[in-house]
Amino acid sequence: MEKRESFNSKWGFILACIGSAVGMGNLWMFPTRVSLYGGGSFLIPYFIFVALIGSTGVIGEMCLGRGTRSGPIDAFGAACETRGRRKLGDALGFIPAAGSLAMAIGYTVVMGWILKYAIGAFTGATLAPADTDGFASAFVSMASAFGNNGWQLAALFFCILILMFGVGSGIENANKLMMPVFFILFVFLGIYVAFQPGAMQGYRYIFRIDPEILADPKTWIFALGQAFFSLSLAGSGTVVYGSYLKSDVDVVSSAKYVAFFDTAAALLAGLVIIPAVFSFGMAPNSGPGLLFITIPAVIRDIPLGRVFAIIFFLAVLFAGITSLMNLLESPVEALQKRLGWSRRSAITFIGVITAAVGI
Repeated sequence: MEKRESFNSKWGFILACIGSAVGMGNLWMFPTRVSLYGGGSFLIPYFIFVALIGSTGVIGEMCLGRGTRSGPIDAFGAACETRGRRKLGDALGFIPAAGSLAMAIGYTVVMGWILKYAIGAFTGATLAPADTDGFASAFVSMASAFGNNGWQLAALFFCILILMFGVGSGIENANKLMMPVFFILFVFLGIYVAFQPGAMQGYRYIFRIDPEILADPKTWIFALGQAFFSLSLAGSGTVVYGSYLKSDVDVVSSAKYVAFFDTAAALLAGLVIIPAVFSFGMAPNSGPGLLFITIPAVIRDIPLGRVFAIIFFLAVLFAGITSLMNLLESPVEALQKRLGWSRRSAITFIGVITAAVGI
């Protein structure tokens, strides 16, 4: 078995965890749920749950991984071993590892869409349709069976290539580049949107507080689910990254940074998407079509729309890649740890499964 790798620095680890957390949950789901569940009435319980989960679950998963120097299977097994139930722990740990692979398979499909739109932003194809119906037709065609396999495989290959370089040289360095660029791009977009007509209406929509909605248990349930999903708390990704963490790094402060920047990313996405959509009188709660129908239709009609599209989809692409790397790393680590496979062999095997099932 190869010697276990580790992150080279505290901030490399933090940025990797932020990259894991910042993904479609922040950029796609968060603006939609803020719109559906009362703006500020949703944000209040969301902030509460982020603080609670960030100070408990995230810390716990980081510590579990670092303490056992293992991903979820061996980590759960070690946790149960003191009671003589090692096999039960291993079986429980298999669930989040397998779940991570299943999510990665679905994620590659979406990443194929995003890669196509990002490249299309440069070529002009993304903004080519003449109206909203045209954008909807283009999305339906792309999302249909075998409608986007080439882009899907390209996105997966790019992610696999980064993973091949290892934890320090691959995952850490990629996140050191992509996460700062992501935040810089979205801050730029937020400033740009603030000067668009109608943006203030979008801000009021985001931060409005309706006591009746705030008192609705459903609002709190969805806020909890969003916080749970956004922080990547699933017994898998954070455990794996924690297992690569050096023993002299402060886990508590690392978890705080992850929670803070993950929440900042979600808010940035909301402050870009919702006011931009409001500027053109469209619905910000349009579900799956938000990123691929509503946003392109809005971008097409704003000043410097092509530049906006390039920056927006490039930032979304970076967020998606960093999350996909984390999802794939969990089953890869399991094959390395449990079966003694080399990193290259484990990544190749997982990559083939992800590609085959995804297609």
